[in-house]
Amino acid sequence: MRVISVDHLDYSEFPDLIEGMHRLRYRVFRDRLNWDVSVSDDMEIDAYDALKPTYILAIDDGRSVVGCARLLPTIGPTMLANTFPALLGPHPAPRSEKIFESSRFCVDTSLADGVAATGLRDATFSLLAGILEWGLSKSQEAVVTVTDVRFERILRRAGWPLERFAPPMQIDDTKALAGHLPVSETALMNVRQMGQLHGAVLAARVTRPLAA
Repeated sequence: MRVISVDHLDYSEFPDLIEGMHRLRYRVFRDRLNWDVSVSDDMEIDAYDALKPTYILAIDDGRSVVGCARLLPTIGPTMLANTFPALLGPHPAPRSEKIFESSRFCVDTSLADGVAATGLRDATFSLLAGILEWGLSKSQEAVVTVTDVRFERILRRAGWPLERFAPPMQIDDTKALAGHLPVSETALMNVRQMGQLHGAVLAARVTRPLAA
């Protein structure tokens, strides 16, 4: 498995990876979690995908997308500021060239039928490390995200605890919350050390995609 970053200049060169990511998001957010999301055929695509985000993708040896995250600058529209501002509580939405938003983080849990549990941990920890590596490469200081209490626990176990903006809120079937995380070499070291402690074999550092 390897972890790559795909920015808007790469989209047309790697349509298979982009489509694979949207299909993975459909399976996770529509089929498994039953979220009320925008779909097109068997792909989950929303308005934020039109804003030229960078995608962090975990790719297996067969070139299938097994995990993903979407990154957007907070100086433009974000899910936190424009879709879920209630999760901010009394705090203003972050707007900074040094802060980005991560959304649509997911891993293909259907791999559990054919891959050991460590394979899923590999993708989760590698994606978290990839987000941090990308942020460090762009001189970012923090990342904000909208998530749920389940993933908040995963972040804590990964050594990258989330600092909440406000208490969780029930949104449909999800106990949702928002918060921010530091982007630092220390946070990256913690995630990698915790991944190794949990038996994960983390992918090499995040790279740009190579042509097929």
